[in-house]
Amino acid sequence: MSDLQLRPAGVEDLEAVLAVNLASRAGAERSGAMPPGIHDDLDVRRWVLSWDLSQQDVWLAELDGRPVGYARATATWLDDLYVVPDAAGHGVGGALLDLVKGLRPAGFCLWVFESNTPARAFYEHRGLVALERTDGEGNEEKSPDIKMAWPGEQPLSFFRGLIDEVDEQLGDLLARRAALTRAVQPHKTDPGRDPARERAIAEALALRAPALGPDRLARIVSTIITESLDAAGD
Repeated sequence: MSDLQLRPAGVEDLEAVLAVNLASRAGAERSGAMPPGIHDDLDVRRWVLSWDLSQQDVWLAELDGRPVGYARATATWLDDLYVVPDAAGHGVGGALLDLVKGLRPAGFCLWVFESNTPARAFYEHRGLVALERTDGEGNEEKSPDIKMAWPGEQPLSFFRGLIDEVDEQLGDLLARRAALTRAVQPHKTDPGRDPARERAIAEALALRAPALGPDRLARIVSTIITESLDAAGD
């Protein structure tokens, strides 16, 4: 029976962590689960060996004494969870994920490529939920990805915390939108509303928020414009 050990990684272990990272990503790229990386092995080596272990937790998994996986987590994010291909099916990934759950009982988020269906199934099976999808514009590989989360021991508090973060951003955006709505009024040749433009705005937003759909977003856009104009008259 295989002997699986998990232990905190020190600076002296970063070479082993690097080897796991390179082997795991290479295997995922060959299978099509992950897009090709944009950094060569030397760049990845410089990056891994520069990690400040006082700012993040890195745990190394060893199977019969051989490094086969690692997890890297900050306070609220699981940044990496990699297992070498020939150690798949030995419970390494599950053990590392359970470890991170124990270290982060308040919950955490992670990003996974949309194309990485094995990883997505792995996380979903272990209680993580998909929160949002992107077109990949925000990552280096420009490949669609999914934000997932483990909500921890108090899911209501965890999700409300994420909602509070979004609401802060939404408040800033609404303030900017209201200011621009007021600023554009003197420059319009027709002082009335432009339904065609409002519909175009809603359809453009629907590309970013497909779950809401253009009709619902049209109502939201109309309300935002109405309230912004009313506020300008106060």
